[in-house]
Amino acid sequence: MKNFKVCLAALLLTATTTANAGGILTNTNQSIDFLRNPARDGAIGLDGVYSNPAGVAFLPEGFHLGINWQYAHQTRTVTSTNPVFALGRMNGGKNTKIFEGVADAPCIPSVQGAWNKGNWSLQFNLSVPGGGGSCEFADGLGSFESVVGNIASKFMALDQTAATLNGLTTQLAPIYASPIAAMAGVTQPGAIATHDVNGYDMKGYMQGRQYYFGIQLGTAYKIKENLSVYGGLRLLYGTATYKAKISNIMVKTGAGYVDFEDFLPNVPTQATQDYQTAQTHLQLINAYEKAGQPMTDQLRAAQAQLAEGVKTLAEGQEELAKLSKYAEGVNLLCNQSSLGIAPVIGIDYKLNDQFNFAIKYEFKTQIRMENESTVNEASEIAAVNKFRDSEKVNEDMPALLAVGAQWSPIATVRINGGYHMYFDKDVQWYNNTQRLLSKNSMEYLLGGEWDITERLTISAGGQMTRYGLTDEYMNDMSFVTNSISYGFGANYKIKDNVTLKMGYFQTDYDEYNRQTSATISDSFTRTNRVIGLGCDITL
Repeated sequence: MKNFKVCLAALLLTATTTANAGGILTNTNQSIDFLRNPARDGAIGLDGVYSNPAGVAFLPEGFHLGINWQYAHQTRTVTSTNPVFALGRMNGGKNTKIFEGVADAPCIPSVQGAWNKGNWSLQFNLSVPGGGGSCEFADGLGSFESVVGNIASKFMALDQTAATLNGLTTQLAPIYASPIAAMAGVTQPGAIATHDVNGYDMKGYMQGRQYYFGIQLGTAYKIKENLSVYGGLRLLYGTATYKAKISNIMVKTGAGYVDFEDFLPNVPTQATQDYQTAQTHLQLINAYEKAGQPMTDQLRAAQAQLAEGVKTLAEGQEELAKLSKYAEGVNLLCNQSSLGIAPVIGIDYKLNDQFNFAIKYEFKTQIRMENESTVNEASEIAAVNKFRDSEKVNEDMPALLAVGAQWSPIATVRINGGYHMYFDKDVQWYNNTQRLLSKNSMEYLLGGEWDITERLTISAGGQMTRYGLTDEYMNDMSFVTNSISYGFGANYKIKDNVTLKMGYFQTDYDEYNRQTSATISDSFTRTNRVIGLGCDITL
């Protein structure tokens, strides 16, 4: 079959934030300074236009410009266990299969600028606060393949039911030959046919690309020599594209692998005939009992099996009839876009020359992504409806509270600490998936830097990220896991007003294990590595 629409349900909760070093939807890696030391919330520097905008007011007078380039490479690995995978042609009879996605963001740019004059600091920031690349699963996902595997499994279960009911015909033969059958007007039908399915084959593919481009404008003002405040607005433009298909679906029969599109047309008629045959058997044995004929234990067992079999075949008939709607199949292509705006406020307080404290609060950004999609009609599959054409999808960027401190025990050394709280529970996401989280996301950051010479500075730091994950929230299309990140790098002043920067950042993710049932489970993990170069210029 050329693409199978049922399987598209597996794709459609994707929010592909490939380059994020922060919350579920938030990128905090907005500069090379962050890569070499992520604990920047209480530091004073040009990168503070994002991390500590109030503190930028303490930079020298003049125009400060920072240009940053980052490259991020990430993998996502889902190890799925499902009995139906053993039916797959390419799975070697194994229940467990590994699905790996590769996410690359070859260019994550950001630009920070500030003009300081007197007590005032006018600032702007151009960056990618969310998303930042594309993720491709060349072989699809477990949730894709399990749909196809379940189709084959359903056919096999119906065949087993048919075999069981056919085995009862020898017990029913004397009743068909009796006057009871003639009185009931029932003649013995043929055997219940089987679909002869015992496996499947398929090709899956999924790709998601998402960017949130941000422009932040604001002003900081020094109320006192050691106290400044900041107020600004951030505009987000979100754009995303999702592609998915299931192709070359085949069912394995006694005659070999058959294209599903060719196999499916005969299924509804056969399912109806099988149901009618089983119903005839049940009507006969019920008529036999009603006529007062002796019901042996064997006949009563056969009666119970027939009743259960009729029910199973009826349910199977209904499900298989739904499949016929998707015989022609479809590829999914959905483009999304939206605008959102939110205030940002901050405060910075210097305590003598050794300590600096800062707080920043980014308000929630309301995002309603509008779809341009090939999915035009409502689907019986709920997840597909998220990507219906013209649908507006809730994808709010959560509010963020960032608290930071810096301590300089000596003039050439600075030690940094920070704390982030992402208010995930207060946003609106599609189908209210935020309610499935157990708590808000939190991060703890620590780092430091050392001026080895007047021109060379080295730094390093790390962060620990903890999410409120639950089994109900996790899915293989878009997932995060708890992690520990670390980064290091250096600054070098090639001139008094020009500084080159370089950094490396890596995230080590935990493994999250989800047990859906006694036989179905998933294990989630990721990798993330980022390198970056930048330059700060003061005019």
